[in-house]
Amino acid sequence: MKPVYDYVNGVIETAIKGKLNGKVPYTTIFDQTTAPFMLKLKLSFYIALIFALPYVVVQIWGFVAPALKESEQRPFKRLAPVSVALFLIGAGFAWIIVPTTFSWFASYAEEFPGTSILQEAGSQVFLVAKMLLAFGVAFQLPLIVYGIGMAGLLSADTLLKYWRHGATAIFVISMLITPSQDPISMLMMAIPLTILFIGSVYAVKFMERKRVRPEAVDDSPLAVLDMGEPIAVPEATQEDRTTLE
Repeated sequence: MKPVYDYVNGVIETAIKGKLNGKVPYTTIFDQTTAPFMLKLKLSFYIALIFALPYVVVQIWGFVAPALKESEQRPFKRLAPVSVALFLIGAGFAWIIVPTTFSWFASYAEEFPGTSILQEAGSQVFLVAKMLLAFGVAFQLPLIVYGIGMAGLLSADTLLKYWRHGATAIFVISMLITPSQDPISMLMMAIPLTILFIGSVYAVKFMERKRVRPEAVDDSPLAVLDMGEPIAVPEATQEDRTTLE
């Protein structure tokens, strides 16, 4: 538990102290006697939740799967690895911008000479954890768009027609759900999400075209029957006539 805290907090403090460059004193403090214990308790809970989450998901799927047909289970089985990959990509983006984010915040302390930063221990580590979670969940957007398109609620043409509205909504949502509320984090979330959104729309468009082709093949025999083509009926044999009589 403590190695995780030391590593994450070390990355944060390196970025902050590097930006302050000794101009503003920076000190990590506990504001209460019980704070160290609560920090270890909360951090242990977060780490345990991360390790237990895959097992919890498997158990939920084991409960739901028997109620679904094989054809209904197949999309979930295909999308589950994609969902995990998107979550990890989103969390990776969040981790990449951690130093830049805290360096940007620390830059404003230089405008207030004579002040010091007394940082509560653990608060920044938990902020990073929230950023990782927010980015991971936000990167599930392509799957949501794909599911809406496959369900027939919105066509690919409609999504492409209003892609500007979708991009605007992505930027607004990114601004609201980014825990740090800084422009760097918002842009690092919004820009990849916009690209993934457009890519998922084209994926829906491709699947719609693929779905139409078999229908055209299946309808061709019906078209022949509608034209009034005579259907050859074999003549009854002498043995059949005798049986009928």
